[in-house]
Amino acid sequence: MEWIHELLWGEGIAHSVGLLSVVIVAGILMGKLKIGGISLGITFVLFAGIALGHFGFSVNHQILHFFKEFGLILFVYSIGMQVGPGFFSSFRKGGMTLNALAAGVVLLGVLVTVSIHYLTGVEISTMVGVLSGAVTNTPGLGAAQQAYADIHGAPDATIALGYAVAYPLGVVGIILSLLSIRFLFRIRFDRETERLDREDDSLANAARPISLMVKNPAIFGKPVSELSALMKHREFVISRIWYNESKKIEMVAADTVLHENDKIFVITNVQDAETVKVFVGEEIPMERKQWIRPESQFISRRILVTKSKLNGKRLGDLQLRRLCGINITRINRSGVDFVASPGVTLQVGDRLTVVGTESAIANVEGILGNSLKRLNEPNLVPIFLGIALGILLGSLPITFPGIPQPVKLGLAGGPLIVAILVSRFGYRYRLVTYTTLSANLMLREMGITIFLACVGIGAGGGFVETIVNQGGLAWIGYGFVITTLPLLVVGVIARRFLHLNYFTLMGLLAGSTTDPPALAYSNATAGNDAPAVGYATVYPLTMFLRVLTAQLLILLFA
Repeated sequence: MEWIHELLWGEGIAHSVGLLSVVIVAGILMGKLKIGGISLGITFVLFAGIALGHFGFSVNHQILHFFKEFGLILFVYSIGMQVGPGFFSSFRKGGMTLNALAAGVVLLGVLVTVSIHYLTGVEISTMVGVLSGAVTNTPGLGAAQQAYADIHGAPDATIALGYAVAYPLGVVGIILSLLSIRFLFRIRFDRETERLDREDDSLANAARPISLMVKNPAIFGKPVSELSALMKHREFVISRIWYNESKKIEMVAADTVLHENDKIFVITNVQDAETVKVFVGEEIPMERKQWIRPESQFISRRILVTKSKLNGKRLGDLQLRRLCGINITRINRSGVDFVASPGVTLQVGDRLTVVGTESAIANVEGILGNSLKRLNEPNLVPIFLGIALGILLGSLPITFPGIPQPVKLGLAGGPLIVAILVSRFGYRYRLVTYTTLSANLMLREMGITIFLACVGIGAGGGFVETIVNQGGLAWIGYGFVITTLPLLVVGVIARRFLHLNYFTLMGLLAGSTTDPPALAYSNATAGNDAPAVGYATVYPLTMFLRVLTAQLLILLFA
């Protein structure tokens, strides 16, 4: 029976993998439980690990360290790949305001943490763990542990303990903050919905179809190519034309000539629609189905870009309109439609709306690929190349005046930054970074569950002792203050002085704490997409700042 003892309490690979698997399964099953409609999800993996660690189950230190760090790398890299394409665009227009408010939440949380450290004498490493738990940010926990180990050569168990005790009330505190702001300003959902409908400009760059009648004498007798040249700074595509003289509908080519009272079907965006209208003539009430005559051979189909050689190429360089006799009116990327202007850079996974005859569209399919099977094939080179570069970047020592130890981005910050850059700019170097949502989610969930299981097992031995005899109950209170105070301050500023819509504000506050349960609550409460849009806008910058500030607190004060 020695093999059973070795399997349950040994230090071998089989024992380590088996124990981690049991912890992950138990945690995921417990995470399905909901209290008041709220669940802590996979965070229960941490508590399952703590429970088994408390009862004497352990893993060899070196093996545990490897699994923990590798899980963290997988987690943060997959997050970077997910948020990277929208990271830089999130700073445009209203996104600047939302990101500034989210950064304010992060900064206030850091200031409150440092203040509690000086007022109570609790070690800053412990307080950073409490901070990470209070804002439900696991990458911050990993970054803090990595930074502390780099300085002292050994981990600090109180970082994970602080995270564990502060996390549950952190989730509740975020939702209580949202409710407090609602009642403080006496917010009525019907008014917020009306206001959102009036003010929402989130689709300013989205594709919009309009029907126009040619009335501008300056373009009478001119080909479409000249009109495009005159308005080269505007995004629009002329798809079809209804000739006033012959009463026929035709596909538009570059040499199609415009005449007075001809009607054209244009795909543009909200931002440029008014300019296009004024320049061409006037908008007419003509529905999209009227642009396809019963006897017409024209069809509209969405085609996937799946050939890797097209990754990074401009749409105009393919000359599809000239070679195949079709029009491409819209491009859908990550669920968002935008105008298919010639200067758009294609990426694998884009869906192009193509209008033309059956045979012409078949030719386009051959050029673009349109193979779902090819999209489902994993692109492993960008993943492991990015991880290698991320580890290299994270290991570089960066010296700042006044900081005794060189700053390293570490195994959390380095892969996160590289993943953002690779997913955003990789196409320029012919890197196919497309990953299906399910594949990204699988990689991310595997990474975070392995990491949480390792952290829980490592911290479990001293968890009860910490709560009972080392002030763990006080840490819960500190965490609640760190959670609610920044959210209430920024929430009041955003509502009182910036007049931010409450639904968007809910997403902003949930995103500034990177808290999925709070987002789920916000979406269910609002009944629209505004919270999700606000959350997605601030999530990339917030995640980066949480990882960075956790390390800086350790480096500056520990």
